[in-house]
Amino acid sequence: MNLTKQFFLTLILTPLLSACDDDGLDMIDVEVPAGYELSAGTSTIFLNSSVAYDSEAPWVSGDYLTRFVRGDRLYDDVRTSAAGEGGGLGPVYAGYSCGSCHRNAGRTRPGLWNDGGSGSYGFSAMLIYITRHNGAFFRQYGRVLHDQAIYGVKPEGKLKVDWKYQTFSFPDGDTYELAYPQYTITDWYADEIAPEDLFCTVRVPLRHVGMGQMMALDPAEIERLAAQSNYPEWGISGRCNYVTERGKLCLGLSGNKAQHADLTVELGFSSDMGVTNSRYPEEICEGQMQMTEGSMMGLAYDKLDVSTEDMENVDLYMHSLGVPARRNTDDPQVKRGEQMFYQAGCHLCHVTTLHTRPRGATLLAGTQLPWLGNQTIHPYSDFLLHDMGSEIMGVGLNDNYVSGLARGNEWRTTPLWGIGLQEKVNGHTYFLHDGRARNFVEAIMWHGGEGEASKNKFRQMPRDDRNALVKFLQSL
Repeated sequence: MNLTKQFFLTLILTPLLSACDDDGLDMIDVEVPAGYELSAGTSTIFLNSSVAYDSEAPWVSGDYLTRFVRGDRLYDDVRTSAAGEGGGLGPVYAGYSCGSCHRNAGRTRPGLWNDGGSGSYGFSAMLIYITRHNGAFFRQYGRVLHDQAIYGVKPEGKLKVDWKYQTFSFPDGDTYELAYPQYTITDWYADEIAPEDLFCTVRVPLRHVGMGQMMALDPAEIERLAAQSNYPEWGISGRCNYVTERGKLCLGLSGNKAQHADLTVELGFSSDMGVTNSRYPEEICEGQMQMTEGSMMGLAYDKLDVSTEDMENVDLYMHSLGVPARRNTDDPQVKRGEQMFYQAGCHLCHVTTLHTRPRGATLLAGTQLPWLGNQTIHPYSDFLLHDMGSEIMGVGLNDNYVSGLARGNEWRTTPLWGIGLQEKVNGHTYFLHDGRARNFVEAIMWHGGEGEASKNKFRQMPRDDRNALVKFLQSL
């Protein structure tokens, strides 16, 4: 290990090891291989394979490892409409397991590109949000349109996507193409909603990289970033989202618009799979005709489909996943790309270094994870809301969907750690909230609003520098 890496490792680990000594926890020694850098302190793993998102952190052992394995199984196992363990699917749903949409804890290839919309294979790896123009929900539906259903029950609707393409040029003559999705909903199960009365936005799955570290972040640091995140020369001014969870007003961290204060395990079981639980005991289609049809088929809706203990094991699994280390950090092109990342001002929103609070994270039923505490981490995000613009192809990234304090044109800065392994883990490079960007260049060129100045910096770079910046992103 060279002296620079040795110093870096000592700086990262000393606070945690001191905390471990005080609490009687097992100490962890992390050896950083040449060409790598720690991403998440002692939760960093050195994998460059299809399971790079789906492996436990080095500190997971003993009973925590047993529970991690149980949570992993529950995350991936296919649920059915039958009663009992592993049942409770539906009557309507979006995915039949967490892993159906988050393959290997990543982003399953979205049906928007594979199937032109809603798939016919029991899931479509996306969520379809619908509202009225004034933001209100529709009486017969709710916030999510469930495009899948168990046998004998009709889905709430089906999504069809048409792609509109436009070609642009860099100053040096190289071209790139942006694809904008245009959505149509067909096969409404009840009242058909006129297109002029409907706002529709689609979300493809987020990568579950660094979820535990995100939940252990020091809220005061994020709020300080919001107070200091004012760069008028770049047009950047980030702000926090605040949401009410479990009766408390909390800082939002999770989700595309930082609209959640937890990892939404209970909400995912309910809204995505139709699996009732202690926090959401009612069926998602309560009051709809699906309930009547299901009862006629002999399905019982009078008990919860998943226990709190099982949900907390899934929560533990997600919190305890290792974070892939940065790779190829000695590569000259990667180093040049990192310089371009800073030169373009990308780091002003994709903040490189944050810290977790001393006591780590707490799971949904109260289990403590102190190993996540006192960590210096590198998520490449400030977890703040930023206006991403409305001007590109006439629409930009404004989806007209309000989440907490977040307006339609505001999005949480996406954490970039692990992003370079998405193709290896999930077999595709579709990015942004709805997967419209098919590669890193398109993702950058969709930036508008507060990202406009950085995008233009990238646009003006010579081809070799643009390629280097992409190479840097691939190293994360």
